[in-house]
Amino acid sequence: MTPTHPTGDPAGRLVLAATPIGDVEDASPRLRRLLAEADVVAAEDTRRLRALAARMGATVGGRVVSHHEHNESATTPELLEVVAAGGTVLVVTDAGMPAVSDPGFRVVAAAVEAGLRVTAAPGPSAVLTALALSGLPTDRFCFEGFPPRKPGERLRSLTALEREPRTMVFFEAPHRLAATLADMATAFGADRPAAVCRELTKTYEEVVRDGLGALATWAGEREVRGEIAVVVAGAPAREVASTADLVAEVLARADAGERLKDAVAEVAQVAGIPKRDLYAAALAARSR
Repeated sequence: MTPTHPTGDPAGRLVLAATPIGDVEDASPRLRRLLAEADVVAAEDTRRLRALAARMGATVGGRVVSHHEHNESATTPELLEVVAAGGTVLVVTDAGMPAVSDPGFRVVAAAVEAGLRVTAAPGPSAVLTALALSGLPTDRFCFEGFPPRKPGERLRSLTALEREPRTMVFFEAPHRLAATLADMATAFGADRPAAVCRELTKTYEEVVRDGLGALATWAGEREVRGEIAVVVAGAPAREVASTADLVAEVLARADAGERLKDAVAEVAQVAGIPKRDLYAAALAARSR
């Protein structure tokens, strides 16, 4: 079992801190304190961090280093050295929670592997904010990040989620929004409920709720700007056919010339039941 305490000085720790996704007033007092106290602040964009600190009226007390998706592998060992020596490393991204579709995962995984202490200063999250505002079920959900950029890959990826029962949250760039919503309408159905959440907590916040087909048309008729999250309802529960109905379908296909085993395999796959059970039931019905 990997230990959850540091192997070096007990004060050493890696802290993931959430930053505002829009409104600077969402910054927590703990974030302000950590910015002042951390030995090293690992920022996705150092200029944006300093601008955020200025708007917050916060002081950055330690050394600031650049830590983003293109240099995470190179900077992670340096950050872990600071933690192992007893220092505090604060990881922040441009907006929201580190490691959630943002830099942070690699350094966390490495710290856990090394037995170093990892903790978080939670706060704003575009995923949870969009989910809460969508008006869609929140009891079960999944985060799918950005869909693939290439149209063919995107449609294949979305089609694989066609039967996902949980509410799904995606991020998307403004210039790809209309095409992505159109692919979602193809994969999930034009009437599947969804919400486009734009510029959350900012001055021009907007949440548009409708079926995917209508949302695709809406996005195609205007220039949509800003940070965007798309929330899509999960697939409705399938109606479960009775065993008698499934057997009847198998026998009808067999009477039409299809091999019994082939008919059983296809019907069982669609119905989501074991082939062996359906085959036995079909044989029993035939023998009557």
